[in-house]
Amino acid sequence: MTPPLVQTRGLSLGYDDHAVVDHVDLTIEAGEVIALLGPNGSGKSTLVRGLFGLVPRLGGSIELCGVEQSQFTEHTRIGYVPQRHSLAQAVRSTVAEIVAAGRLPHRPWWRPASADDRQRVAAAIDLVGLGDRAHAEVSTLSGGQQRRTLIARALAGDPDLLVMDEPTAGVDHANQLVLADVIARLAANGTAMLVVTHELDVLAGVVTRIVCLDGGHIDFDGDPEAYAAHLAEADHPHIHGGHHHDHDHAAGGH
Repeated sequence: MTPPLVQTRGLSLGYDDHAVVDHVDLTIEAGEVIALLGPNGSGKSTLVRGLFGLVPRLGGSIELCGVEQSQFTEHTRIGYVPQRHSLAQAVRSTVAEIVAAGRLPHRPWWRPASADDRQRVAAAIDLVGLGDRAHAEVSTLSGGQQRRTLIARALAGDPDLLVMDEPTAGVDHANQLVLADVIARLAANGTAMLVVTHELDVLAGVVTRIVCLDGGHIDFDGDPEAYAAHLAEADHPHIHGGHHHDHDHAAGGH
């Protein structure tokens, strides 16, 4: 049996003994595409950052690919695309140069890129739909294209799991659809994903599981059908058939 990509038990994260995330049990298996929802301040970013050791752990355990998080060294196996996504400060770098950085952990610093490295970089750029912009400077790209460049950088490391914090936030609807298409292509390739999002609609059909965080606790974990039923009974008795696209749950408007 392959161990889960992520397994937390009783995980509490926070600062100065104040738990932002409290006693969370979360397991992520290969190939799952999980949307992490919750109102602002519910602990979503704290949870995903905590998986990478970026937030102090107050209690509980985190295992990544079966290894205790503090001992985990195969960092490219779990790629992270943070919410702070701007590449504008990047000094005259091209898309290909940024994405190539995702391969660096796979070889000693003194060894030049191999044909395999270059092929994986090109494949990652193609997958996010930037093949025609590979040699463009990132400063000339739109916000949505910069975000796709960062996804490609994580992909170049050939991760088993890609964790994305609000990949569709702050870009227009057309760019949200492009990002959703990228996520669908990754899912088709078998990449597992944990996506913090408010735009559940654009990911409909791709997400296999929905986890809702509220006040640092998981208050729902199930498939999209069960989530539709959960929303319908929460406080929307007038909704029928689960076609509920209001963001009451995601935006915290209970």
